[in-house]
Amino acid sequence: MHELDAANVTTYLVDFGWLPASSATDVQPLAWGVSNLVLRVERPGQSAIVIKQSRPQLRTAIDWFSRCERIYREADVLRAIVPLLPPGTVPRVLFEDRKNYILGLEAIRADHVVWKQRLLNNCLDDTVAESLGTSLGVIHRETAGRPSLLPDAEDWSLFDELRIDPFYRWIARVHPVIEPSVTDLIDEMSRHRVCLVLADFSPKNVLIHADGVSLVDFETGHYGDPAFDLGFFLSHLLLKSLRWRHAMPEWQRLIDTFWKRYQETVDQNSGTPVASAETAVRAVRHLAACLLARIDGKSTVDYLGEPWHPEFVRGLGLSWLQNPPSTLGDALYDFFEKSRLATSSPKL
Repeated sequence: MHELDAANVTTYLVDFGWLPASSATDVQPLAWGVSNLVLRVERPGQSAIVIKQSRPQLRTAIDWFSRCERIYREADVLRAIVPLLPPGTVPRVLFEDRKNYILGLEAIRADHVVWKQRLLNNCLDDTVAESLGTSLGVIHRETAGRPSLLPDAEDWSLFDELRIDPFYRWIARVHPVIEPSVTDLIDEMSRHRVCLVLADFSPKNVLIHADGVSLVDFETGHYGDPAFDLGFFLSHLLLKSLRWRHAMPEWQRLIDTFWKRYQETVDQNSGTPVASAETAVRAVRHLAACLLARIDGKSTVDYLGEPWHPEFVRGLGLSWLQNPPSTLGDALYDFFEKSRLATSSPKL
């Protein structure tokens, strides 16, 4: 594999035909997650492009490997969802270099801000939450019952490498008491393969700019259970809310805004296999597992600064996995109520 970097990507693009010879380019590394090289290349007189190349070892403290072929899955997912969403919501695929695990993508506006950073600064915008609820709802609704949209839709091997094993099985190894619950959760998820699931619908992959909201990073996409996307996404918001306990009502409103818009969108076609009421029940344990995984899994968060934070999240995740709240709404209420009462030695 020919490994790219900021120094040689211009030569590569000239050789590939995407740049004229002797082009003066500006190359900027982008911080899109832990699994790939990502470079933004400004082309003279043309629109910018993004070059992604997958790497076999992810940038985490604990060794974590995944096949470079995951870059192909990203291309397949993008081709499936680009027609479903407004222009600019996700980047178009420009080219693939399968020999070298490289993907060329349409670039998002350079003046974007990563939503994760805004959230960490307690900058909350309900319009972003509405947009995300709509986008995820459309993806789930419009791909429901259509596995042919995704080549090799039955293949979960990459999802296993990037989510099931490093998140779910890992926390079961750390906490053997929840192993039966985690095994049951994985089995339940495998029985509900009903739509395209992104499995990395996360604030770090949401870019905010003057034209609206764009989504990036789709290599974990698969045909599966939409409850995973809900649990995964909401775990990110809840964890970040712990940094700002004085602003809990605003965080609750942000989450409620997302959830209401998602429900309105996904339920437009009644009777589909992605009906929000049924999905929400399954999402509770995914939320619990994802919360726990960000404390005791392979990819842990680095922004929980108070000593009580990890034990609070750990206790809640373990409790919910064994005795889950009845509804997603109950789980969210439980989280916020207990976080308000938490001290340096929280009692759950």
